[in-house]
Amino acid sequence: MKIDFVGKRYYFIALSLVLIVVSLISIFTKGFNVGLEFIGGSEVILKTSKDYTIVDVRNKIAELGEEFKKARIIEVRALGQEEHRTFSIIVSPRNENGALRTYNADEKAEISKKLEEILDAKVVSFNEVSGDAADEIKNLTWKAVVFTLLGILVYVALRFKFAFGVGAVVALIHDVIITLGFFSIFGFEMNIAAIAAILTLVGYSVNDTIVVYDRVREFGRKFKGRDMASIVNDSINSVIIRTINTSLTTFFTVLMLLLFSTGSIKSFAFGMTVGVVVGTYSSIFIASPIVIRWGKSI
Repeated sequence: MKIDFVGKRYYFIALSLVLIVVSLISIFTKGFNVGLEFIGGSEVILKTSKDYTIVDVRNKIAELGEEFKKARIIEVRALGQEEHRTFSIIVSPRNENGALRTYNADEKAEISKKLEEILDAKVVSFNEVSGDAADEIKNLTWKAVVFTLLGILVYVALRFKFAFGVGAVVALIHDVIITLGFFSIFGFEMNIAAIAAILTLVGYSVNDTIVVYDRVREFGRKFKGRDMASIVNDSINSVIIRTINTSLTTFFTVLMLLLFSTGSIKSFAFGMTVGVVVGTYSSIFIASPIVIRWGKSI
């Protein structure tokens, strides 16, 4: 059975535009739950068997000083670990000049001891990132994403044609914006693991796109003179089962990781769970219409 994917492309483009607009609104209004790596400071991870809420934790740690009154507190949850609660407490200690500083070994030991006493908890880890390191990580992150997209544009343009490269990059930008939008909307932590998920998504999505493009080129040479829309539609139909099978296998794997993982790996799993769906969708419904619009010949 042949499905008319191309004939319905404007509906899918409209859906993508809605998702992009919603994502951008959330990104620019709500923002991200930014991880320690991007803001700098100190993060204490602790576990407690007490049935505390975030408000309870905030009220109890306020006695440790102004830094802890302004702390960012996140509850970390995972299936199968309901017998205790895990909290991430992020503070931004400052020196006399107002610059971000880190705690020394004695201060870390004292803070850990007080937190364990106040909350009847166990400190699992005490992580710190300086302000300079956070700034460098942010700069390197944006460069990695931009250079990755440019590299893919060049690669696909050389392997196929420039219109194919534009289609691939537009599809990837579409994937990145919507995935970032989901991070913003659902409040998952935007950390190094999340960036790793986005870069992995870029590679995964472009692989799917190239599979479609390769079949478009093959059919274009085999059936010269046929309408480009017909060639693209036949190409999508010929690879759709393979694409769905591959995507479902990956999707269920990262979904299990999302449900049962904790810590920073949860952000990676969330990014990949959303990204697999969005990336597969864009390879078929976003990248291909651009080839129809601009790719006059194979």
